[in-house]
Amino acid sequence: MEPDSSLFIDHKQPSKGIKRALNNYHGETEWHRNWKAAFPPAFREVSFSDITLGEIHRADVHTPCGTTLEFQNSPICLEELKSREAFYPKLIWILNGKKFKGFRVLKNLPDVNDPALDAYDFCHTDHLSMIRKPDFLRGSPRVLSFHHPELRKLPITSCYYSFCWKHPHRVWYQAKNPIVVDLGGHFIYQLKQRRQLSGDYPYLHMMTRKSFIEQYVR
Repeated sequence: MEPDSSLFIDHKQPSKGIKRALNNYHGETEWHRNWKAAFPPAFREVSFSDITLGEIHRADVHTPCGTTLEFQNSPICLEELKSREAFYPKLIWILNGKKFKGFRVLKNLPDVNDPALDAYDFCHTDHLSMIRKPDFLRGSPRVLSFHHPELRKLPITSCYYSFCWKHPHRVWYQAKNPIVVDLGGHFIYQLKQRRQLSGDYPYLHMMTRKSFIEQYVR
């Protein structure tokens, strides 16, 4: 599936009279280039010509399966986020987390989708704890640590993590498409949210950079 039926992929220079709407093309960083180098040349800098609007959009990486990867080194506004997500239906954001202020990976979590946790909400604190949903609905939530008898036998995973982001770029919490945070090294982290009565709980799903890339390069 391509971004829009009125578009065509253009590997050549845009025609005269068509304006550019190129994202993250000028002033690329080494971080951008390192990510792009992990993909075949044919996947990189794929241009889409929007005949209706007379624009050229250039994807950082566009794979044969129709997935677009956008490598974002700096904050963007909500309008720009919505615009790109509307243009690329199968978009994945890759963020340079090394530039985030006050961002820390904290503790391993249990499986957030474990049915044993259906009656609980994670607390929105740096300390790993939960509350019972019925208590929350009654307006008298009691905080339970994972040493509590109801929780202490839950297995802890090696792929789900809590995190702290003291100065978050809140626009990313409004993204509809997947977000992957690159903190450097062999591992990357997908930012996810668990739906909860007391407010959605953001957490990280860790994976290797290699396994992520191999989904699209076989």
